[in-house]
Amino acid sequence: MELQTKSGAAVGVSDAVFAAPYNETLVHQVVTAFLAGARSGNSAQKNRAAVRGGGAKPWRQKGTGRARAGTIRSPIWRAGGVTFASSRRDYSKKVNKKMYRGAMRSVFSELARSGRLSVVDTVPVNAPKAKELRTVLQNWDVSDVLIIDAGINDNLHLAGRNFPTVTTTDVDGINPWLMLRHENVVITEAAVRQIEERLS
Repeated sequence: MELQTKSGAAVGVSDAVFAAPYNETLVHQVVTAFLAGARSGNSAQKNRAAVRGGGAKPWRQKGTGRARAGTIRSPIWRAGGVTFASSRRDYSKKVNKKMYRGAMRSVFSELARSGRLSVVDTVPVNAPKAKELRTVLQNWDVSDVLIIDAGINDNLHLAGRNFPTVTTTDVDGINPWLMLRHENVVITEAAVRQIEERLS
């Protein structure tokens, strides 16, 4: 298979990585697992057992004419506990390597089929300046884009931080959710070779 570069040339790529059938169920499982793992899970309230106080019965069971009560920290009392109190929990889900690689192949292949994936030799940003990256994006005719480089590019990272619709990353930082949330994905040829090596 061949991918089109921004200069109009064609780059030969692995069919196993960039021409695989799209497995929507698998991609959904991996994306939801990724998003679940990003949840902090810190939401917590106190139930009637966790609220301080309330150890003594406020009045005797019978004979007062009032409703019976065993603790002043009942959920129906002011300053009482929460009825169905949430607690801290771990939302993360296990994703097998085989599932993750299959999802990545599916996403890369679907992006290539839909014309949303492009290859460049390099990203010509030589200084951490947003102006330089803006010129590059105008030449590429993209605005909402994920740029994948082979390694950490400090100039590209710093130049792209001020663009809300631009994400820059290296091969280690990509995941299916990150690629699907952008309209376009631009990847360097060196990064293509790294991805082929990892996913083939």
